[in-house]
Amino acid sequence: MTYCVGLLLKDGLVFASDSRTNAGVDYVTSFSKLHIFTPAPDRFFVLMSSGNLATTQGVLNRIVRDLEYPSDRGSLLTARYMFEAADYIGKISQEIQREHGPALMSSGVSVETTLILGGQIQGQNPGLMLIYPQGNYFEATRETPYLQIGENKYGKPVLDRAVGALTGLEEGARLLLVSLDATSRSNATVGPPFEVAIYRRDDMKINHHLKLAANDPYLLQLQQCWNEGLCATLHSLPVFDWETPALG
Repeated sequence: MTYCVGLLLKDGLVFASDSRTNAGVDYVTSFSKLHIFTPAPDRFFVLMSSGNLATTQGVLNRIVRDLEYPSDRGSLLTARYMFEAADYIGKISQEIQREHGPALMSSGVSVETTLILGGQIQGQNPGLMLIYPQGNYFEATRETPYLQIGENKYGKPVLDRAVGALTGLEEGARLLLVSLDATSRSNATVGPPFEVAIYRRDDMKINHHLKLAANDPYLLQLQQCWNEGLCATLHSLPVFDWETPALG
């Protein structure tokens, strides 16, 4: 399984993903699910993935090929808008699924992959989009500023409660890391190393990019602070008024 999450804020974008890949309980490996493309000085993209690893790698390979050998099909270099980049990647994903889908599905294996695309093309605002296996997509908005793929249910509550209180990209990165940690505690198929990246509006490059192993001192400190904060909040909750007459 996988958990990836992207966050769209006024000052830019934040990305976070785990690196655990499972092919059964006997085969657990790590692959990066956060991929960075800077095809020209006027554009920047990050692609995160969840689903069939072979399909994802096929999508990545064709993106690179189209940048190195331009054709009429277009590329990340020719996209004029973020939605055109999302359309382009969605079509590639569909092509690969059509090529390999019948053989994999006959073996009971899903060929689908779901993607989060974030980035900016000069002259436009940063964008964040979720691309479905069917090739269509939707965008993050001010009202819904984060997008998740993979095992998202355990990391969602903390986002829903805290995302509105964020004041900047650094806080956003810490929140996404807490969301990742909460997911890994409840689902063994999600786990470190965790990747976190920050993109500041109009910079056209990643400003900060961390990869944190399970024993990384910062990750351990963040886990401890969060756990202690939760316990302190629990102890400070208002007590029941047991003198109130029982209902019914």
